[in-house]
Amino acid sequence: MKIALDAMGGDFGPPNLVAGAVMALGAYSQIEKLFLVGDTAQIETELKKDRCNDSRIEIVHSTQVVEMTDGAVDSVRRKKDSSVSRAVDLVKKGDADAIVSAGHTGAAVAATTIKLRTLPGIDRPGIAAIIPSETNIFVLIDAGANSDPRPEHLVQ
Repeated sequence: MKIALDAMGGDFGPPNLVAGAVMALGAYSQIEKLFLVGDTAQIETELKKDRCNDSRIEIVHSTQVVEMTDGAVDSVRRKKDSSVSRAVDLVKKGDADAIVSAGHTGAAVAATTIKLRTLPGIDRPGIAAIIPSETNIFVLIDAGANSDPRPEHLVQ
């Protein structure tokens, strides 16, 4: 699998995301390629701290970051070189199979919906969260993607 990681997203940005990426590469041999999308200098600094030179990593430079105060759709339109937008572009071009972002959820949903569209028969995207319990795991459907989901959207 080839994954594009928005390395600038999230509350703690590159330090935690790059460290997590390094851990994932160590744990999952099925990751063929890991694109770390964001500011090259910051990503390289974190890779050096983690003593990582894994050949499966490719850094894709971006000059912009979507802030939590940015509007979801506006961030896609105005910040075309944001890390989340560039990561989605990698999936659109077929270079990556999936995108992972711990950043602005609305921006990630907007970018994927605008750039990739939804699957046939799906009107609105949803977010599924896997939640562990004492005896099993369960899937929480539509964990925050829509403020007013209709039953048919949850079924989709």
